[in-house]
Amino acid sequence: MSRIEKTIEVDAPIDAVYGQWTQFERFPEFMEGVVSVQQLDDRTLEWEAEVAGRSKTWTARITDQTPNERIAWMATDGAENGGAVTFRVLSPGRTEVRLVIDADPDGVIEEVGDRLGFLDRRVGGDLERFREFIEARRSPTGAWQGEIHGDRVSPGTDVDPAAPSTRSLHDADLSDAPQPSRSR
Repeated sequence: MSRIEKTIEVDAPIDAVYGQWTQFERFPEFMEGVVSVQQLDDRTLEWEAEVAGRSKTWTARITDQTPNERIAWMATDGAENGGAVTFRVLSPGRTEVRLVIDADPDGVIEEVGDRLGFLDRRVGGDLERFREFIEARRSPTGAWQGEIHGDRVSPGTDVDPAAPSTRSLHDADLSDAPQPSRSR
């Protein structure tokens, strides 16, 4: 199993960055090769992606989620992978995102691609596109503030990103912000 670790700094407050990351169904907008992510419940996600020219599917289970701190997952079916993303305040308007992924290349083509660093570069590019996505939007498309610890789920609330916040991304008028996603 290969481990990829990437860190990026985002010019946005932690609540906006974390909130956007909880909108899993929006991942295809900034993750290369991800065709779709369907959220089945608070803990379960079905993924479809193109990897090395092949379609791959898997089901992932969120194993730990603490608002504004960490989301960890593991595949329960299909392509083997797992990992965690952590969030850390650097300053009131700047957040560090650290992503660690353990993935098991499937077959010769994926193993060669892994050795050549394709997955590592793809993950780095995905984080760059995520940064551009949230910085350009000025607010998340939605947010979920629930907690997950093992089998225990404490459903939080969906957060309306257009609502006034003392921690807005920029000191800008958000009245034109899109309506929040209610995928959770």
